[in-house]
Parts: sequence; structure tokens; C-alpha cells
Amino acid sequence: MEKNGMYALLEAIEARARANRARVAMGIREPNPKTLESAWKAQEMGYAQVVLVGNKKEIDKIGTKLEVVDTDDPEKVLSELLVSRKVDAAIRGTAKASGTLSNLKEALGMKRVCRLALLLTADGTPFFLAPVGIDEGNTIADKLRMITLGAEHIRRLGVEPVVGVLSGGRIGDIGRDRRVDRTLADGEFVAGRARELGINARHYTILIEDAIKESNFIVAPDGISGNLIFRTIAFLGGGDGLGAPVLMDDYVFVDTSRVGGHFTKAIMLASALSYLHKERKKVIC
Repeated sequence: MEKNGMYALLEAIEARARANRARVAMGIREPNPKTLESAWKAQEMGYAQVVLVGNKKEIDKIGTKLEVVDTDDPEKVLSELLVSRKVDAAIRGTAKASGTLSNLKEALGMKRVCRLALLLTADGTPFFLAPVGIDEGNTIADKLRMITLGAEHIRRLGVEPVVGVLSGGRIGDIGRDRRVDRTLADGEFVAGRARELGINARHYTILIEDAIKESNFIVAPDGISGNLIFRTIAFLGGGDGLGAPVLMDDYVFVDTSRVGGHFTKAIMLASALSYLHKERKKVIC
């Protein structure tokens, strides 16, 4: 296998984004030139028609050629634009995380959100990661739900999911700490149950460096460790994060981190996912 079999996916995402050129809303708080430039670059490269959602006066002080929806509450308006179908997709941008996700859940009647991050390692290896929210994936049921939903969405992108389940230590560490023992047992169970559900999965214990060689979907022990993996790769390790789509069938929302200020690829990903949603609806109809 060519590392984890994902390299063709990035080219496919870019091609689908350009073919679709979806109308993508992006939340804006405390705008700065770097953020606005990354949004403009996405439109200039033909990935999407970008709509900025934030305080127009603050945005105009910096200047942009992009369309602006004026609001002091981008966290709420992003969901309203998405549900009303005034945009094809949305990304969080620099809007606040808690407010954006709580409004999204309320607008769509969701009890919880499930996100699947798409990352690049420092050497350019692409892979999916979950959970990435600090309050996600804290039970076996949550992890299995993320694996089944994530696998379904990965297949829609034309890639067969290969899941690497992580835990808090090596098998030889059993007995050193009760919490570590629990994660090891959970990792074995989750990987086994995923295989019973027809998903290619293996428990790699704490050895993420081995998991990434064979897997394209890494499952962290919990949301805190998943968030730390994401931040280490994207902000310290020389890698990159393309965004974390919320796993749902009827709408496209890509979560992003406010750190870094690069949103071109997240907009590209949102536009490509919107294309896939449209194609899927055609097949269903």
C-alpha cells in the first residue's frame, strides 16, 4: 500500500472543489489580513464562492473583495445560513467554538456533534483523526459511533477506511496503572467490534508511529488526547490541518481552529464535500 493509501484523495478533493465552486460561509471574529487573505485565496483559486460572516465595519477596515454578511453573532448566523440553504456549506473560521457548535446542534436538532479531522503529517502523509473535540469519544459507544460514521463518510470520498485504534500504553504495560489498563482493554474491544461491523480495524496500543504507516483513520483514546494529537501535528510538528467536517448527511459544516489563520484548504474541503452531497442526492433520487 502507498503508505496509507490516501494521496490520491487530496487531488480528488481539489478537483471536486473546483468543479463545484460551492457558496461557502466562513465565520469571522477579530479579522486580520492573514485570515481574510486565506479566504480570498480560496475564491481566487476557484475552490468556492466565499461569504464572510462577521462585523462588516471591522472587516472593511482591513478590506476585502468578498461578500460579507454583517453580524455581531457569526456563531448563530452561520447555522442560519446553512439551514436556510442560503449557502452550500460553512466553516467555523475564527468564530468561537462553543457558540458555533451549540448553535449548530440547536438548529439541526442534534444532541451531539461528531467530527472527523483531515490532517497532513510533516512529510505530507494524509490521514483522518477522531475524536478531536475535548468532550467527544469518552465512552466505547461514542468511539464506535465515530468509527462507523467516519468510515461511511471516508468511503464517500472514494477511500476504503483502515482504522488504527490507539490506547494509553503497550500491552506489556498492563498492571502499571489502572487507567492505562482500561484504555488497553477498550482499544482491544473497540477494534474487535469494528471488525465485526465490517470495518478494517486494528489496535495499535500507544504506537501511533506504527498506526500511521498502515491506517488512514486514527482513533485516539479520548477527545483530549485526540485534540492534543491534532494540535501537535498542525501547530508544532510541521504538519497541517485541512479541517474537521461534522459527520451529517444533509448539511456540510467544517470545523476549524482559530490558531494559524489559514483557511484556504478548509474552504476547499467544504466545497468538495458539498459536491459529494449533491452527487449522493442524485443517486438517492
